[in-house]
Amino acid sequence: MKNSVYLSVIIPAYNEAKRISLTLIDVNKHLSKANFTYEIIVVDNNSKDATKEIAERFSHIIKNLRVIECPIQGKANAVKMGMLSAKGDIRLFTDADNSTSIDQVYKMFPYFEKGYNIVIGSRDVEEAKLIPSQPWYRRLGGNIGNLVIQALLLPGIWDTQCGFKALTAEVAEKIFSMAKIRGWGFDAEILALAKTLGYKIKEIPVVWVNSPFSHVKASAYLEVLWEVFKIRWWLTTNRYKIRKARETVK
Repeated sequence: MKNSVYLSVIIPAYNEAKRISLTLIDVNKHLSKANFTYEIIVVDNNSKDATKEIAERFSHIIKNLRVIECPIQGKANAVKMGMLSAKGDIRLFTDADNSTSIDQVYKMFPYFEKGYNIVIGSRDVEEAKLIPSQPWYRRLGGNIGNLVIQALLLPGIWDTQCGFKALTAEVAEKIFSMAKIRGWGFDAEILALAKTLGYKIKEIPVVWVNSPFSHVKASAYLEVLWEVFKIRWWLTTNRYKIRKARETVK
């Protein structure tokens, strides 16, 4: 039976009690006018504040909103649980701080119609906008990290770490079932797996509003680089069992 949900929006959230309300209001404002079916999934990632309780209150006002719990710490775990729990034909994950407004998803749909399997938001391609510009150390860390990621895994992809990515249901279920990384390098991993399996990836510019209260620490760049080396090694040593996975790719 064909899926009755067109778009699933997955929002991983850890200690987002101060921001989750505004994010849900903005997402609902845009999607309530949509001419397609959708669902919103907040994945509470073992928050120590009232994130889960606040999100659950909104489930009585916002249609098709559900809140699930991911007790294992880490954004990768929360995104994976959301993706595998979703019902949509297209499955998008976006950050709880609403750095990229959900209205940017409309830029993605034409590429899915053209046969792309994954469409990712980017802050580093032409026409992308950052408001305001990121601090110098984040730009430097991001640029160095991207050069390593391109060299080892994803040539031609300029921003693997933007938290605004959409996948078809088939690809989401395949890739996230294979994923092993539990740290910040999970974005690079899912894209590397997709590329290795022959799926088509499109990178598009988005408007990104920098949050001064980001939970991402500078040390995350080093973590990503270490995990990128692990991904390269696992691909080389067939840890992902790529040959077997390719047999089920349509």
